[in-house]
Amino acid sequence: MAGTGLGSVGAEYAPSPVADSMAGTGSAGAASRGAPAGNFRQILAGAIGNSLEWYDFAAYGYFAAIFGRNFFPASDPIVSLASAFGVFAAAFLMRPIGGALFGHVGDRYGRKRALLLSAGLMTIATFAIGLLPTYAVIGPAAPFLLLALRLLQGLSVGGEYATSIVFLVERSGPRRRGLLGSIACMGASCGTLLGSGVGALVATLLDSAALQDWGWRIPFLLGIALGGTAFLLRRVMVDDALPAPHKGDRMPFAEALRTEWPMMLKGVLLCASFAATFYLVFVYMATYMQQADGLPARRALQINTIAMVLSLAALPCFAALSDRIGRKPVLAASMLGIVLFSVPLFILMGRPDAGAVLLGQCGFALLIAAYSGTVPAALVEMFRSRTRCTALAISYNTAFGILGGTAPTVAVYLVSREHGDLGPAYYLMAVAAISLAGLMTIRDRTGLPLR
Repeated sequence: MAGTGLGSVGAEYAPSPVADSMAGTGSAGAASRGAPAGNFRQILAGAIGNSLEWYDFAAYGYFAAIFGRNFFPASDPIVSLASAFGVFAAAFLMRPIGGALFGHVGDRYGRKRALLLSAGLMTIATFAIGLLPTYAVIGPAAPFLLLALRLLQGLSVGGEYATSIVFLVERSGPRRRGLLGSIACMGASCGTLLGSGVGALVATLLDSAALQDWGWRIPFLLGIALGGTAFLLRRVMVDDALPAPHKGDRMPFAEALRTEWPMMLKGVLLCASFAATFYLVFVYMATYMQQADGLPARRALQINTIAMVLSLAALPCFAALSDRIGRKPVLAASMLGIVLFSVPLFILMGRPDAGAVLLGQCGFALLIAAYSGTVPAALVEMFRSRTRCTALAISYNTAFGILGGTAPTVAVYLVSREHGDLGPAYYLMAVAAISLAGLMTIRDRTGLPLR
């Protein structure tokens, strides 16, 4: 029985699918019980956009050093790298704005329209980065154009992930929300994995000169295929027909701020550690392995790819576990693991031994899988249906805008300027402790009807 590990979630709270539908899933709940093939297409359409979004963000992070040299030339390579990661962080600052914008569309006009718009915007911006002239060709205009495209991508990501997990979790029964919600994270992980894999392949096939000259463009140009697939799948999505109270002249953003702000604040705290850990481990560490350990780019990307495969495999397992014992125990275990094991894992990753580095990266991958597999359903269960897209998107993207995008920049500063190889570990520990405190204030609604 779902939630048997929680005092507040017992047999009397295990609702029927009909009750769950009445609690806010609407026709989406019915759709989730439709034909298996049709339902599979709906799930795939809801998740694939995340693959596109995180594919690009991963590709940019992995080639950050090359972006630094091509778009931010400086006498100090650390300044170039920090500038490239600064543009990476700037895109994240647009995510709360994108969350409010696409959340409004999702709550007022339907989840499908929001998902179509976010996928289209991301595809255009990603392909354009692959065509962008460098500083050597057009001078100072190059970094400004790069920044503009990254801001558009940040706007798109702000609406994509939140809307997709709402779409997926609303379509599931009360005992499978964790598992079905984790598919959004699996899509994101597949995108990150694909970005890492394409980066590793390009770095393997090309020499360093070709990689820096033109090879870095390949992953971004290939993004058009992934984006086109996402757009075509979403055109035939069955929308979750919103009931009458969801339409008309209203502003979901204002309503969410007025009625859901305590939950939104808790959502920010809940996502804080996830944001910092994911982007520091799976984006910055590829650079760290090259700088601190002296590993070639090819080997660093291979290690990162192996760790992400492990995370992807473990993610649905932790999600299903959260359906059985509750969200809070799984999330708390992940946060405690980050507090307790960040320093030992970083010590492993600081050794000039590829095997030790891989072991440390895999340790972080399991902790992230427990977190990322469980948090989607937990977030959806926190908010009311009327403002769910908006409130969830703002909470999630505020945390990622403040802590996710800045994590690589903070790590570069701690390691390069403060000469503290363990500085990033202490940073992750502090943020995880804050998230754990926030988690303790949230009621576990595993198995209960959606609000």
